[in-house]
Amino acid sequence: MPPRRKILVVLKGYPRLSETFIAQELLGLEKAGFDLTLISMRRPTDKKRHPVHDEIRARVVYLPEYLHEEPIRVLKGLIAGFSKPGFKALMKRFLADLKRDLSRNRFRRLGQALVLGREWPDEGEWLHAHFIHTPASVTEYASILTGTPWTCSAHAKDIWTSPDWELKEKLASARWTVTCTRTGYEHMRTLTSRKEAVHLSYHGLDLARFGHFAGERSNRTGSDPDDPAFILSVGRAVEKKGYDVLLRALALLPADLHWRMDHIGGGEELAKLKALATELGISARIVWKGAMAQEDVLDHYRRADLFALACRIAANGDRDGLPNVLVEASSQRLVCLSTDVSGVPELLKNGENGLVVPPEDPALLAGALEAAIRDPALRKRLGDAAESQVREHFDYHSSIRQLTGLFEAEWQKAS
Repeated sequence: MPPRRKILVVLKGYPRLSETFIAQELLGLEKAGFDLTLISMRRPTDKKRHPVHDEIRARVVYLPEYLHEEPIRVLKGLIAGFSKPGFKALMKRFLADLKRDLSRNRFRRLGQALVLGREWPDEGEWLHAHFIHTPASVTEYASILTGTPWTCSAHAKDIWTSPDWELKEKLASARWTVTCTRTGYEHMRTLTSRKEAVHLSYHGLDLARFGHFAGERSNRTGSDPDDPAFILSVGRAVEKKGYDVLLRALALLPADLHWRMDHIGGGEELAKLKALATELGISARIVWKGAMAQEDVLDHYRRADLFALACRIAANGDRDGLPNVLVEASSQRLVCLSTDVSGVPELLKNGENGLVVPPEDPALLAGALEAAIRDPALRKRLGDAAESQVREHFDYHSSIRQLTGLFEAEWQKAS
């Protein structure tokens, strides 16, 4: 085995409750023997942490989130950059990028890369970016500046909201890139001649943390107003999650069908969604619980009757990859209702291990909700099949083994 190098992992923010899949991967790499330092472009805004964050030992270094907040640090980075071997190449690349993206964001990424290049924590020997949009910009600029090789994990929004010219540049520059859905994988492969350097790697789930749920599921059918069916949804209140579609679907359910819903997650559209629920006359049935720690979310998976997430493609092209919450809920034998967007059909097959409808269609979603609520046997059959699918194909250890192999193959070539 070649000697393992110190990896500087560049993240948009850390820790983040909505990015447990990244934290899980970081912990998995540490357990596999990798030495990591986390480079965060933003400071945390979540007030809570998942248990997995407390298990990660890696040191966290925060770059200036906004350059004007730490001008001395940025100036020192610029001055130190003049003597770096790749400074001229970096400026040439930056100016070429700036012509195509004249924005403050572009200057911010250059400044952050210069700070990283000067401070260079823990004598890093490799750079790895999570997300191929802004974190990869900082990472690639730092790679050009210092000559340090870099690799990338691309996910969802970062792929679909980045212009093709930028993806092409980064795919040509990174030693390899992994992504977590076949749709993202196939799209990126169309943008590079180095198709062998793009890899499909599902995040999977830490099944030790999401152990088998042996408890009994309820036989609720929505017929008892004193014991309504319990619908759960977990996700940020943002456009791509389709919560307005879900609310409209719930409002279409028959009057004799009794249900309640808990929503877990933050997000900038919460106020608008609460207003819509009031307008639709269903607000009394919905509890908006905000962000919750992983163990509390797990408890909700085990008590709910069904899980709903109306994924869609947002107006700016943003979309989910394969939402980790669908994998988590499925691991607990909880039947999931979702849409055939992006990576969702790579987990859920309609009528086999879940219920899947087209996006943007409240009526079809309402029909699937009603079918699941009225039929406990259907929920059990689909939930059991979903758990089998997750435990057979979505164990995160396989992803860690794949990443380990990719890193070690690079280091073997170098040595």
